Amino acid sequence: MKKLKAPIPVLAAGCYLIDSHCHLDMDWYEEDLDHVLDRAKSQGIRAIISIGIDEKSSFAAVALAKRYPMIKATVGIHPHDVAHINSATYDRLRQLVAENREHIVAFGEIGLDYAKEYSPKNVQLQAFKEQLELAKELELPVIIHDRDAHDDCLTLLEAAAPFPQGGVMHCFSGDTHLAKRVLALGFYISIPGVVTFKNGKTLQETAAQVPLESMLIETDGPFLAPVPWRGKRNEPSYLPYIAEKIAELKGIPIEAVAKQTSINTQTLFHFTLNN
Repeated sequence: MKKLKAPIPVLAAGCYLIDSHCHLDMDWYEEDLDHVLDRAKSQGIRAIISIGIDEKSSFAAVALAKRYPMIKATVGIHPHDVAHINSATYDRLRQLVAENREHIVAFGEIGLDYAKEYSPKNVQLQAFKEQLELAKELELPVIIHDRDAHDDCLTLLEAAAPFPQGGVMHCFSGDTHLAKRVLALGFYISIPGVVTFKNGKTLQETAAQVPLESMLIETDGPFLAPVPWRGKRNEPSYLPYIAEKIAELKGIPIEAVAKQTSINTQTLFHFTLNN
């Protein structure tokens, strides 16, 4: 007999969640985006941050934000793609921000990725420095990607500090020691669906200890779907599974997680939701 999947946790009336990191412009959502957003709304998701990872997706994220009131956009160049950019790329991003301030809430995701190393390390490091400065110039918070590059990433961030607009370490994959360094920068830590995995013990320990006031939650859709949807396409409507796991780890109601992480996301990205 086929095992039934656990139902999506239901929030109390008046409570909502915000997905702080999702890639809604990707092909995985092309055929049914309206349905994806409808399902998100039905599960209490009030806003979704759609993330720019290269020039094309940055423009696409802004286009989505213009089309759908619940979507906010970010712009930036992921470390996978920094080998293919130049100063003109940055100029076009500057113009995109200047013309769409009301829709763009952050710069990123930017950072380092040594797991795949699609761009050489030295190129990644230089582009990371440049984009951190550009984010400051544009007065936007930063969204940081750090995969298998903890020491270099944090060393560079600490050297570039302070960050007046703040930032977040997205899809956090470090331990509590790394979390302390991130928090010392005044950054938030964003918890993905990995926290629900059986092999996610390190992240579970970190999520239990990081103050709720310093936490965001994200799907990173279409990637990293939480249990019980692990291995399938992720989407914002699955965010309650992540909130539920964090609530379990902290011994608090899911509504407490939803309320505080939603406040945190709006505080970092400087937007408010209409009632």
